[in-house]
Amino acid sequence: MTNYFSSDFKLGILGGGQLGKMMLYETRKYDICTYILDPNPDAPCRIACDHFYQGDLMDYDTVYKFGKQVDVLTIEIESVNIKALEQLEDEGKKVYPNAKTLQKIQNKGQQKLFYTQKKIPTANFKRFSNKARLIEGITTNKVKLPFVWKSTQGGYDGKGVSIIRSGADITKIIDTECIAEELIDFKTELAVIVARTPRNEIKTYPVVEMEFHPEANQVEYVICPARIDEKLARKAREIAEKVSQAFEHVGIFAVEMFLTKDDQIIVNEVAPRPHNSGHYSIEASYTNQFEQHIRAILDLPLGSTDNKVSSIMVNLVGAEGYLGNVIYKNIDTIMRMEGVTPHIYGKKKTHSYRKMGHVTIINKDIAKARKIAEKVKKTIKVISE
Repeated sequence: MTNYFSSDFKLGILGGGQLGKMMLYETRKYDICTYILDPNPDAPCRIACDHFYQGDLMDYDTVYKFGKQVDVLTIEIESVNIKALEQLEDEGKKVYPNAKTLQKIQNKGQQKLFYTQKKIPTANFKRFSNKARLIEGITTNKVKLPFVWKSTQGGYDGKGVSIIRSGADITKIIDTECIAEELIDFKTELAVIVARTPRNEIKTYPVVEMEFHPEANQVEYVICPARIDEKLARKAREIAEKVSQAFEHVGIFAVEMFLTKDDQIIVNEVAPRPHNSGHYSIEASYTNQFEQHIRAILDLPLGSTDNKVSSIMVNLVGAEGYLGNVIYKNIDTIMRMEGVTPHIYGKKKTHSYRKMGHVTIINKDIAKARKIAEKVKKTIKVISE
């Protein structure tokens, strides 16, 4: 086995945001040398890595040159130059997840087609090359209102997704390649984190339940374990494992799903990296998702995915109407609450709904944890000077 610890081994991470920063908690614990590439000179990762490079993640030469310096390359964001990764792989570099997997996931239209080809349950959809084609599809009755509009590329944290209920809603969407997806009447949104190694050791984390902000379309609360029947939880984990195997993914893989009114589970989207729905694991799991990602991409034995305790994760996002240097109002108040741990991502500037941190609440009683989470949400405010 390669000696990764206190050695000259180099791990490269494309992206220097909060997910990379939380990965670095684990690489520092194991004394693994890290290289980070990010376009932002003040990226959260800068303070914790061994070597930081500023550069465009979508630029072929930048990504290729960066990748040549390291032994294993991974990501914390999907928007990276695929051609550069392909070239690095052709030259023998280990890239996890690989370019082939990322290419299928980067474009939501291709991602949905892949589910259909692999017989993975998902909402019905149609692809359109631009806005005019979509309008034509509506007028010819190929697409029925209401539906979910998604841009095929570039969407994240609720951006690039809209529910289209009328002609007025269509005027607000951008002119781009898109999919029109059936609007699912669901009971709740679920997610499962899967970890998989190059040797195909695979483990799933407990199913979580997600509650979304109605305007921002961002996750407000992640509840673990999900408050669903055990039989449905087993089914969700089985589907998530099937999806990961189909993509031949290596590392952490998040599978977002809908639980329908008639108890069917269908796949919504996936993320080939540590994910917001797994942040609770830092306090609540035997092996958190960030350590597990490092273990998986280095082909080390996977740790236990069991919960030590029930938990709720609350996203900290910029309060609406604020822009500028961030202030975490009343953070000292929530720190007095039992079982409450805030995580601050290190972004100096806030704006409306920007992800600035999260708070984990742990409690043996999930109902009590949920009440504390609501109190936390009402107390702490992410504002500006």
